[in-house]
Amino acid sequence: MDDNNLELVHLLRAVTVAFGMRQAEFAAANGMHPTDVRALIRLLDASRAAEPATAGFLGAHLGLNSAGTTAVIDRLERLGHVTRDRDPEDRRRVLLSVTPEAVALGQGFFGPAIGTLLATLDTLAPAEREAVRTFLTTARAAFGGE
Repeated sequence: MDDNNLELVHLLRAVTVAFGMRQAEFAAANGMHPTDVRALIRLLDASRAAEPATAGFLGAHLGLNSAGTTAVIDRLERLGHVTRDRDPEDRRRVLLSVTPEAVALGQGFFGPAIGTLLATLDTLAPAEREAVRTFLTTARAAFGGE
């Protein structure tokens, strides 16, 4: 095994650990459980993809049963981070949305780090960005991500 390649894998692990620590810090500072932060991230991802998010969708993506999913949604709703709204196309279905206040809270906390990453990506050539995308997509798949 190439030591340089292994160093990159270890660096990715260090990044994920550091990101997890920041997520936990954000959760604690805002009266949330770490699972609540993962739920918000998943709901934001669904919104960016124009994918409708229901309780079943969220539970499936977080690996939670119905009761656990309801508890997460209830906590986030009480904190003002999530709303539940009837689907205008199917009134039997309830859609989940992240509130603008929750988005602003996340941007205030994670924004500086995201800004640093975006500035670095701006310095890369398209082929270099594609190499980063390929590596990260493969890493996500290797760990069972979507």
